[in-house]
Amino acid sequence: MIKACVIGWPISHSRSPLIHGYWLRLHGIDGSYTRKPVEPAQLQDFIRSLPTQGLAGCNVTIPHKEAVHALVKPADATTERLGAVNTVFLRDAEVMGTNTDGEGYINNLRQAVPGFTMKDRRAMVLGAGGASLAVVNALLEQGAAEVVVANRTVERADDLRRRFGTRVVPLPWEHIEIHLPETALLVNTTSLGMSGQADLVLDLSRLSVDAVVSDIVYTPLRTHFLETAARRGNPVVEGLGMLLHQAVRGFSLWFGVVPQVTPELHDLVARDIDPGYQR
Repeated sequence: MIKACVIGWPISHSRSPLIHGYWLRLHGIDGSYTRKPVEPAQLQDFIRSLPTQGLAGCNVTIPHKEAVHALVKPADATTERLGAVNTVFLRDAEVMGTNTDGEGYINNLRQAVPGFTMKDRRAMVLGAGGASLAVVNALLEQGAAEVVVANRTVERADDLRRRFGTRVVPLPWEHIEIHLPETALLVNTTSLGMSGQADLVLDLSRLSVDAVVSDIVYTPLRTHFLETAARRGNPVVEGLGMLLHQAVRGFSLWFGVVPQVTPELHDLVARDIDPGYQR
């Protein structure tokens, strides 16, 4: 039996076992995927003992993504640049780490808005925390002319400019609405709008109705921010798809099958988040 897991502290909220369990059953694979609570003090021992635990690898969630980066060999230049790992796997008994958040974001965007491209266009990313790193990097890799990063502490946005170069433009939070007219993609990477948090409230009147609006928050499935954008006619991209798409490469690394993100999987996880969900 092939075994994998997701680690975090806490971890009981993770829906990754639902996703991977669905794919394991669908493909008839003799495998398991579980949650493992790992507190920070135990993290180094857990990662270094992976080869002897009978695990093919693990997903990594809050608060361990940056710490795990220092404990594994980065598998690619993107992971090296991001300084954060969300997927750990073994290669010739060596513990490797990669980051699939960026491709999860882009593949969700492509599935939700077929034909949309960022090449030579301008994106605005709200937030400059850990979640924004993978999104900003992915948009730059997709050929965005500029990625404006708006944050309440503009020094955090300056950090992203230093990391990724001059196509990243730091912006004070209070100037967001002034810069909306040139924005082709507007992305929330903050926790605003998440269940239990304050809503993200913006005046979108200066945003083109052709601009795509997306949120990486997936509880609730559609945030107040996305509802506001949808009411005015903007294409919107919910956060759940990013969670589903970021899981694909890890599953293929551990279990040897490249799974698909299907409406059936989406609805299974959506109903777990909101039992009243209907497509």
